[in-house]
Amino acid sequence: MNRFFLTTAIDYVNSRPHLGTAYEKVCADVIARYKRLCGIETRFLMGNDEHSQNVFKQAVEQDLDPLAYCDAMEQEFRRTWQRLDVSFDDFIRTTEPRHRNGVTALAQRIYDAGDIYEGLYEGWYCVSCEEFKQEKDLVDGNCPLHPTLKPEWIREKNYFFRLSQYQQALLDHFTLHPEFLQPDVRRNEILRLIESGLVDISVSRAGQSWGIPLPFDPSGVVYVWFDALINYASAVGLGGDQAMFEKWWPADLHVIGKDITRFHAVIWPAMLMSAKLPLPRQIFGHGFMTMNGQRMSKTLGTIVDPVVAADRLGHDPLRLYLVKEIVFGADGDFSWDRYDERYNADLANNLGNLVSRVAAMAGRYREGVLRPTGAASDQLVRIGEQSAADYRKAMDAFMLHDGAAAAFRLVDATNEYVAATAPWMIAKDPSAADRLTQVLFDAAEAIRLAAVLLEPIIPSSTKEILRRVGAPPEGLRLERDGRWRSDGERRLALEGPLWPRRETDQRTSTAAGARVGQKETPVSDHPLPADAPSPGARAETPPAPAADRIGIDDFMKVELRVAKVVAAERVEKSKKLLKLQVDVGTEHRTLVAGIAEAYEPESLVGKTVVVVFNLKPAKLMGIESNGMVLAASPDGGKPEVVTFTNPPEPGTRVR
Repeated sequence: MNRFFLTTAIDYVNSRPHLGTAYEKVCADVIARYKRLCGIETRFLMGNDEHSQNVFKQAVEQDLDPLAYCDAMEQEFRRTWQRLDVSFDDFIRTTEPRHRNGVTALAQRIYDAGDIYEGLYEGWYCVSCEEFKQEKDLVDGNCPLHPTLKPEWIREKNYFFRLSQYQQALLDHFTLHPEFLQPDVRRNEILRLIESGLVDISVSRAGQSWGIPLPFDPSGVVYVWFDALINYASAVGLGGDQAMFEKWWPADLHVIGKDITRFHAVIWPAMLMSAKLPLPRQIFGHGFMTMNGQRMSKTLGTIVDPVVAADRLGHDPLRLYLVKEIVFGADGDFSWDRYDERYNADLANNLGNLVSRVAAMAGRYREGVLRPTGAASDQLVRIGEQSAADYRKAMDAFMLHDGAAAAFRLVDATNEYVAATAPWMIAKDPSAADRLTQVLFDAAEAIRLAAVLLEPIIPSSTKEILRRVGAPPEGLRLERDGRWRSDGERRLALEGPLWPRRETDQRTSTAAGARVGQKETPVSDHPLPADAPSPGARAETPPAPAADRIGIDDFMKVELRVAKVVAAERVEKSKKLLKLQVDVGTEHRTLVAGIAEAYEPESLVGKTVVVVFNLKPAKLMGIESNGMVLAASPDGGKPEVVTFTNPPEPGTRVR
């Protein structure tokens, strides 16, 4: 395939976009950017649905001409998509002449085919959906998507589309093209709907002027949903530019919300069948974005402004959260706490810290210039190649969350590689100079490859990462750049943090070597009883009386878990404390450990340790802590952290 035409649902402009709307646009943008990364000529269409009666009412309430109102809202939507770095190639409005031409042409073709007839409609109509509802679709008499609004009972003369005649044709198409509607849960829902029987649908509204006149009866206008669906074809020349239409139609992918799959996977294909036009190749119905378990909805008041979310941490962190944290096709929940947590874990502590560490060591030991001096690490090369293969397979199947996870597996492996090879230790041996250079080169190459894979998801950030590891950020191609390279010179740039860590009020984590709730205090500042031994002297420890021993029930109150260190740094103004970021399986935590005299921060990253998981939070040197790293601390000796030879998964209970 040498071209790819991708669309999203066009949006009502009766209010500004919310994060649920933005989720669809960001995911579609990731797909578009991936196709471009693969070298495929891509056309990415978005737009606004303006012939809505709700839009008309909103304009009247603001004492504006409807078109002037839509002009202003177009700028609002464009500003939002620009803030989220959405790279659409075309933006269509249903009030444009090209769209009017397309709607007129398609409606006339369907009418000429004998599939539109005049009749009387009587039934329920949801004003918010702008959709006719059957009794069986209502929940307690209300629209399931707008439960606070009672549908209206209307009776009017309409024109109807003979949807019922296309039931078998649709079933045949689904059989011949099982990939037509994804994911499978949407396909199964729509198949059940078609098999249960289709009824003819209204394609016009009488007594209204805000809309496109019916070409065969100008006294009525085209029903808003019938009008809106045609945008996908009118944007590429239907009714106007035949050469353009032949190049780009049919669409390769419609990305839409699961609530409108019936329109896109039943009504729209039937319209095209009637008009003797090719059907889109695939439709993907994504899930809802929820806020604390409730669907994001203007009606319900559960919305998040995507610009506010992007301004909080940056548009790339928001894009990564939406793609990596939510299974594409399933519902996904958003919370500010989780957003902050994933920013710290994935970007500040993991990817960002890795880039900074490797650049810092390249600058310290090799003046920022790296060239291969031997064979690359077999293990890291294998992981890099496997990650790239897994990424491509996932992205080709639109499993965007799995694609992001594949890229981050390479990031994790690189952190582990740096921890295992310990470049700071190799640097102490002058005879191992070439080995040190190769280790740093391999780490930089792994970062480069991970950045290429992440380019569709966090495009601005990956440009900066590639610049910092000395790789050209422009003109990327997955076939060429999405594989391991073992040659060339890299000039790394050491600059400020890509993503400064965000301190939150959440339960973060805590300390080893010092108990939670303690302040770090020099030994000489502790008041000692008169009979206490001097500091450093070995005191005899009498055996504990049996009465002082604890039972198994008391011991089991202490929850020990396996944790993996993902980042480490010294605590400012402290000689003893290190601040660790650890993965405990269900979350990432911050621990403050009194082991700085025994360990360099870099040497701990990638190690698997044991933590006391259920200690109460407290402040230690101004850092909120909640836990303890287990370490053996012999009298007069340096602490040694408890680790594993064959580490279990983070979060495993230690018993």
